[in-house]
Amino acid sequence: MSMGKLWIDVVGIYGRFILSFMLLATAFYLIMFLFSFLSMRREYKLNRFRSHEALLNIAFTKPVSVIVPAHNEKEGIIESIRSLLGLHYPEFEIIVVNDGSTDGTREQVMEHFRMVPVDRTVRQMLHTEEVTEVYQSQQLPHLFMLDKRNGGKADALNAGINYAKYSYFCSIDGDSILERDALVKIMKPIMTSNEDVIASGGSVRIANGNTIQMGSVKQIKLSTKPLVIYQVVEYLRAFLVGRVGLSRYNLLLVISGAFGVFSKEWVIAAGGYSTKTAGEDMELVVRLQRLIKKRRSNKRIEFAADPVCWTEAPETAAYLRKQRNRWHRGLLESLWTHRGMTLNPRYGFIGLVVFPYFWIIELLGPVVELGGYLFIVLSLFMGGISIEFAVMMFMTFLLYGSLISLLALILEEWGLQKYSNKKDVLKLYLYSLTEMIWYRPLTVLWRVEGIFQFFLGYSAWGDMKRKGISS
Repeated sequence: MSMGKLWIDVVGIYGRFILSFMLLATAFYLIMFLFSFLSMRREYKLNRFRSHEALLNIAFTKPVSVIVPAHNEKEGIIESIRSLLGLHYPEFEIIVVNDGSTDGTREQVMEHFRMVPVDRTVRQMLHTEEVTEVYQSQQLPHLFMLDKRNGGKADALNAGINYAKYSYFCSIDGDSILERDALVKIMKPIMTSNEDVIASGGSVRIANGNTIQMGSVKQIKLSTKPLVIYQVVEYLRAFLVGRVGLSRYNLLLVISGAFGVFSKEWVIAAGGYSTKTAGEDMELVVRLQRLIKKRRSNKRIEFAADPVCWTEAPETAAYLRKQRNRWHRGLLESLWTHRGMTLNPRYGFIGLVVFPYFWIIELLGPVVELGGYLFIVLSLFMGGISIEFAVMMFMTFLLYGSLISLLALILEEWGLQKYSNKKDVLKLYLYSLTEMIWYRPLTVLWRVEGIFQFFLGYSAWGDMKRKGISS
């Protein structure tokens, strides 16, 4: 067999493999879009204008401990705390956990909110690095701050859980802003299910470009930076298509570490947040799902698209690369830690469908997609594929990326309508059609890099330099 004939055969087989994989992945996303559409139709079309005031009756609401892990969050921590102080919710406490900051985060919080040392008894239910001091605001008695030795975000959250006095806690990043009604909306699945829901996640949106004053979002608008706008599209796709769809059938494996509510009892029973993974948020949810199956319980983990947390996104490729490296490494760590759940009928559809989906589509998808980009480029120079097949490959990539993003934008406009400026909406549509030209290949490359980091034992967090999101 000649080398030319061998090359043509290899190219044909590999091309058909990539095409088949992309069509399979697209089919999965379209199914999840259908699930998301059905869920949002029920939630927003039928109950779109229903007020949450009834849920604010103190006889029905559950008090919540809001935990804010903060390591070198000086630029955004004050606005974040202000947004929490303005929450429309009957009973809650705020626990800021200063995780060994070196940029003056502790001093800034102490000065701004007049914090003084207090004694607060605690049961050490979860092991953490030493908490050296507990502070309480003189003017706001429900605002506390723990000062502890650095142990990482998961360790800071575990310390907050130890000190939390309420049976539910909400985790929120130190650079994030909650909308005023976000807490009651994210608690709604718990309150209306007679506590059958033990964890509830909310949407995370990108704050860059918004007008934010005194901890409140005054105007929602897009950033002027293309890198940030592409992330807006990406977040919409991840939250409105992926998580809404999986939540409908209690198949959720991820609640964003930036915004989620959990039953303290169940989290402690599951062992708290793991300090050994870069994806502590996903790993905890997987352990909770395992615990539910182990106890043969009917408890649920849900996602609510309406409650929104606004967070600062990377504005440079260098910091975005670190973030995507860490996210994909954390995904692999979680899947590998709980690999025994894969195709295990003991865990029902989570083991038989969701875990294989995460392994094949979410984890290995970037590897195949990167191979597809390289395949198209090499084939242009070396030949081996017909024009018709090349066009089919291109259309499949367009379908896989841009179409799903467009569907997510349709859900956003139909259900939530956060972006009132029609120019911003049009810009999001245009960006969703062009992300595969350069943005998606870049993020795919960074995610593949995260897989290599896992096998090389890389464990750095990859901090992002904060600018602050207040105007």
